[in-house]
Amino acid sequence: MKKDKNWLDVTAPGKRPERGHLHPLTLVQQKAADIFTSIGFEIAEGPELETEYYNFNALNIPQYHPARDLMDTFWTKDNKLMRTHTSSVQVRYMENPPTGGPPFRIIVPGRVFRYEATDASHEIQFYQLEGLMVGKKITLANLRGVMETFFQKFFNSKDIEVRLRPSYFPFVEPGVEVDMRRKKGKWMEVAGAGMVHPKVLQNVKIDPREWQGFAFGMGIDRLAMLKYKINDIRLFYSGDLRFIKQF
Repeated sequence: MKKDKNWLDVTAPGKRPERGHLHPLTLVQQKAADIFTSIGFEIAEGPELETEYYNFNALNIPQYHPARDLMDTFWTKDNKLMRTHTSSVQVRYMENPPTGGPPFRIIVPGRVFRYEATDASHEIQFYQLEGLMVGKKITLANLRGVMETFFQKFFNSKDIEVRLRPSYFPFVEPGVEVDMRRKKGKWMEVAGAGMVHPKVLQNVKIDPREWQGFAFGMGIDRLAMLKYKINDIRLFYSGDLRFIKQF
């Protein structure tokens, strides 16, 4: 007997629909946001297409400052630029904070752009997580505590320890590099940070004699590489579903 073309075997097992996968950068950004919001930070956002003032000048990087040479910048024809860091949002937030003024603590996750050659550890676009805390008695000890808490929660290990090394960034003074390791392991640089420079506070009409704070910045891509043991940053932007399906 010839089967009807519309015949359906209702006893056959069904086919499980394929589920979608969140990108590893999305997973890491969500994880970081959950950790920081759990300790009192708010999430702030800002434009990716920025002005020279917010990306450089207001952050104590005026024209011809040598620090500009370290940031290979995409400029547009109307003299705007693709932001080279999410620190520009720090300035925008402090100019018009929802609370009307300090104290405040925020994180700024988002995409940034650098005009540079790509390789296993560099891309023309990547994701950064900026953090800012301003109050009357904020010190580097608070920064170290926040960093240690974050990395212990992020890597789900109480064995994580953090140290601060002197460094230089024009928008903080003093500036530090944040290193992390598992106890007795090898130190690894994971973030740049420091106390917000008085000139940056003055630029947003906050009195540095009354208020002070710290800021930090870390790469979300690098956090993902460490967490998932990925050795090439370009895989995140390859569009290869075989890579995405692993997460």
